[in-house]
Amino acid sequence: MKLIYVVIDGMGDLPIEELGNKTPLEAADTPNMDFLAKTGKTGLMYTVGKGVAPESDVAVVSILGYNPFKYYASRGVFEALGAGLTMKDGDLALRCNFATLGPNKTIIDRRVGRSLTTEEATELAKAINEQIKLESHPASFQFKNTLSHRGALIIRSKEKKLSGNITNTDPAYTRIQGIGVAEPEAKMILKKCKPLDKTEEAKISASLVNEFTQKTITILDQQEVNKKRVKERKLKANVILTRDAGHRLPRFPRLDQQYGFSFVCLADMPVERGISKLAGMHMVDLPPPSKNLEKDCKLRVEKLLETLPLCDCFYIHIKGPDEPGHDGNFNLKTNLIATVDKHFVGKMLQEINLEDHVICVTADHSTPCKLKAHSDDPVPLLISGNKIQADKVQRFSEKECKKGELGILPHGTELMPKLIRHLKE
Repeated sequence: MKLIYVVIDGMGDLPIEELGNKTPLEAADTPNMDFLAKTGKTGLMYTVGKGVAPESDVAVVSILGYNPFKYYASRGVFEALGAGLTMKDGDLALRCNFATLGPNKTIIDRRVGRSLTTEEATELAKAINEQIKLESHPASFQFKNTLSHRGALIIRSKEKKLSGNITNTDPAYTRIQGIGVAEPEAKMILKKCKPLDKTEEAKISASLVNEFTQKTITILDQQEVNKKRVKERKLKANVILTRDAGHRLPRFPRLDQQYGFSFVCLADMPVERGISKLAGMHMVDLPPPSKNLEKDCKLRVEKLLETLPLCDCFYIHIKGPDEPGHDGNFNLKTNLIATVDKHFVGKMLQEINLEDHVICVTADHSTPCKLKAHSDDPVPLLISGNKIQADKVQRFSEKECKKGELGILPHGTELMPKLIRHLKE
């Protein structure tokens, strides 16, 4: 018996008037996920908890079965590890975005209009690493761009340990009880990094982040990449926003030791890969997501089928619908959900025997198009295959899953033990 656990990033949403008051999932053509819903059990799930609009890292930690308030490190740590940077306790790790800064510290676009290519970002990252020196305190840094506008930063002090107990310079996110949470009504102004406690480590860490931020503004503005972008009437990538600092590697109990099954990760984004490494999963190398989700889905099915005989549990994270949720593009989100259904779920079902597998399909969080940000809304959930008895739900959607026998899971941490129980039946 095998577990195939599919997480579709940001799939959850709210009814949209232009879609006939349907969500993108409801409006999408999803015969394969509907089939799994018909033959299995369905429900809704708060991936972290009611009232928490989680960032992806917090949500993934939770839906892999770890209490994020107990085991959480920070998005910065997960991104850095997933990007291949090395880190030890006392180093400072941060998630970064290239962004567009206007007059009076106004942030024109947090993601450079999503038009910055990974190749352009690599050139800019090279300039940052070569031309910036930290001088406010004896420290060094390593900055690495990952996909498009995204990046990770490690700062190392030469004298003492640093502290992640500092604020974000990125106004779109705040921190509650140490975890990253979306700030939907934030003013788009570049923030100054401040210590969150009175320790010398936090003060020095905030000072180093502010120095790094200011120097990126000076360096990036002069780069040929940005001069060329201005000529092409594109937004400049002229500042680095930081968020979710961390200074400690989390000590996750390994999933294989907890449950007695081997686990494999098929994810392409650094944050999910970083979390999976810390959870003790075997990693399957995947190229970054391309602009062609159909091609990406087909490749992921191929990789899944290649590794299926070798291990027990497979965590597959598909980025697709999250970005159009952030952009408010409900038509594209609807189409991408249908693409995942046809070219991942559909192709997979053609190749496996459902009776020999437990299949779970859900999301890490909702990204409603009307909010253009993560929300605390519960996500749809289905568990099908093996000996699981069907409930009466006929379609996979937020509205229909609310009627399912799984009910509403109040915390994502409840899901993994439930899946393991089905695996053992």
